[in-house]
Amino acid sequence: MLIPVVEDGLERLLRATLPLPPEQGDISFDQPSAQWSAQVNRLTVNLFLYGVSRSSQASRTPMTRTTSEGVVERRFALPMVQLSYLVSAWAGSPRDEHELLGDVLTRLLAHQVVPPEHLPRPLSSGVQLALATDEITRPRDVWGGLGSNLKASFTLLVTVAADAYDWRTAPPEVAEVAPALVRLTDADASG
Repeated sequence: MLIPVVEDGLERLLRATLPLPPEQGDISFDQPSAQWSAQVNRLTVNLFLYGVSRSSQASRTPMTRTTSEGVVERRFALPMVQLSYLVSAWAGSPRDEHELLGDVLTRLLAHQVVPPEHLPRPLSSGVQLALATDEITRPRDVWGGLGSNLKASFTLLVTVAADAYDWRTAPPEVAEVAPALVRLTDADASG
């Protein structure tokens, strides 16, 4: 459910900040292939997920919580994942596409994280937003891999904690350590 929640959050953020009401344009997560682009007949912002990897950010620290019944639960540190989206705009002319792409870029740059109110449900961490450099992602290679012509675009990097571990009942806390009784054998006593 992680990726659909992130994508719902991205769409809600863009809908709330862009001048692109649903009756005038679309926000799509489809692969922008030649066949797909031939069917686009409205203003469209496309966020194509082309990469999923473990983030170089450190895992989130282990967490504990107490349930309403008073049971202490814990879970291991959650790994951070990075989602790479190729973001492009589709309109009637390159100028209109560039204007829409610029609007999307500025709206996303204005947010370091997706505001929690745009997420359909809470996640274990914030949904961090950043732009990638061309040297790392090489959008022209992505477009070539899609069999499409090179198009103005940028790569949005989304970093979020993956709910990889369930909550488990924590073992009881150690209150004290009692000294162990040691028995000496005859050999120990004579030595």
